Amino acid sequence: MNTAFGGKSELSGCVAASIRSSCQNLFMSQAYKWRPKIDCFPKRFPPLSVSSRETGARYFLKRDLIVSMSRSNRGESLTYKDAGVDIDAGSELVRRIAKMAPGIGGFGGLFPLGTGDSYLVAGTDGVGTKLKLAFETGIHDTIGIDLVAMSVNDIVTSGAKPLFFLDYFATSHLDVDHAEKVIKGIVDGCQESNCVLFGGEVAEMPDFYADGEYDLSGFAVGIVKKDSVIDGKNIRVEDVLLGVPSSGVHSNGFALVRRVLAKSGLSLKDQLPGEMVTLGEALMAPTVIYVKQVLDLISKGGVKGISHITGGGFTDTIPRVFPQGLGAVIYKDSWVIPPVFKWIQEMGRIEDSEMRRTFNMGIGMVLVVSQETALTLLGDGRGTNIAYRIGEVVAGEGVSFR
Repeated sequence: MNTAFGGKSELSGCVAASIRSSCQNLFMSQAYKWRPKIDCFPKRFPPLSVSSRETGARYFLKRDLIVSMSRSNRGESLTYKDAGVDIDAGSELVRRIAKMAPGIGGFGGLFPLGTGDSYLVAGTDGVGTKLKLAFETGIHDTIGIDLVAMSVNDIVTSGAKPLFFLDYFATSHLDVDHAEKVIKGIVDGCQESNCVLFGGEVAEMPDFYADGEYDLSGFAVGIVKKDSVIDGKNIRVEDVLLGVPSSGVHSNGFALVRRVLAKSGLSLKDQLPGEMVTLGEALMAPTVIYVKQVLDLISKGGVKGISHITGGGFTDTIPRVFPQGLGAVIYKDSWVIPPVFKWIQEMGRIEDSEMRRTFNMGIGMVLVVSQETALTLLGDGRGTNIAYRIGEVVAGEGVSFR
């Protein structure tokens, strides 16, 4: 399996190389009308109710850039590129980096612990322009959860148990109260991940950021036994794709979200249509930390590959765990798409293909399992309070929907 560089267009990422056979090398490595009970969401941000109406090492692309508003009007269909984020340009950069550091492509980097039986697994990330919404809403106490989630969710895709986390907090003028709230969220995220906040850096850089703004990045390290690595190598045709629900937009696609907000004329204080929450509350719902869920599922056996649905959405993220020659078919109506995505699509007049390439669409993690494992976890149904059966592995390349 290849590993990857991951990050924003601002190019945060961790260096990785592919897993080699020699330990002398560097190792990088119809919608259901019910709402599942999900126990992984913070109490302040429960999952939104379901509407009854149908309506790379990462140097990978979670690219959230400042929004250019010059092309906005209510009649045109919006794309991520319109919002300043060029997925194809990012993919080209990944290809160029691959020439310098062969083997990139997955979610975390694996490093062998000497002659021992384990790898350290490392990942790094940020939260992109979701920070802009934190500044606008004044919600600073959950953005740290997002920061932890983005890294630990990446390294757990290898089957790794997180050990420790480090953060980087940068601002022009240190607001101690805001910084304390952010770091409290990081502590909460680490506790949810069963890892330790090991250290970090607070950088005060006058005149570098706008007043009241800051930037964040984080770095997670975990451990996994060499014989327990989830690497996708054993994935076969007819294996099953299980989707674990998200809490909403998580921490990707906010350049486009912010473009849609501006186009809609609504504010973050306005209510999400048909829901009992504001747009700000819906969009600021923190990224789910999947560590406990995923490790529990892995412990039951039969998990062959895991994809964290981040930058690139379904289209670009799921194929990263497949061996060459295999692709996926996604059952379009196999889970309930949260109302916040329907609002984004309708207000932005966004094509289905663009939504699937930009957002998680209500599925934050995809596990590839054997048919036997799927039956064990789901019984003879297509969904439980843990996951949905959302697709299958097929011969071919890429991801199709039916």
